[in-house]
Amino acid sequence: MIIKSVNGKHPQIPEDCFIAENATIVGDVVMGKECSVWYNAVIRGDVHFIKMGDRVNVQDGAVIHATYKTSPTTIGNNVSIGHNAIVHGCTIHDNVLIGMGSIVMDDCVVESNTIIAAGAVVSKNTRVESGSIYAGIPAKKIRDISPELTKGEIERIAKNYVMYSSWFK
Repeated sequence: MIIKSVNGKHPQIPEDCFIAENATIVGDVVMGKECSVWYNAVIRGDVHFIKMGDRVNVQDGAVIHATYKTSPTTIGNNVSIGHNAIVHGCTIHDNVLIGMGSIVMDDCVVESNTIIAAGAVVSKNTRVESGSIYAGIPAKKIRDISPELTKGEIERIAKNYVMYSSWFK
């Protein structure tokens, strides 16, 4: 793994987090408890801060970055960032699933209890409404999320990644 200081800022990673051997975390990154950063994922806090809550999983190949001096990245609790997703200079609230290969651009706000579908592109300045599923290019609301889907997908995946990471410690 590459964990590196940039401009005097060093990643803050609690001991109970799992970081894969080839993950990269640099600069002003603060992670919460029980997070996991998987193979080939990159969290680059070089140009602005990146703050993550508890039980965030950053799956294989995902990239988290920010925009120089203007757009930091803030991620809440119980967030799953799918394989090869890009989360850039935005705010992700609690209990969110960012689908595989999706892109969330600068200055977006993804409210709690939402799903960004696989392959979706959430364009700059979009506000994703709480309790909904957004899909497409550009991403648009396609429907509301049922409580069953919130428990069955968002919570299940976040909990499973805490379990998966225990296998590697």
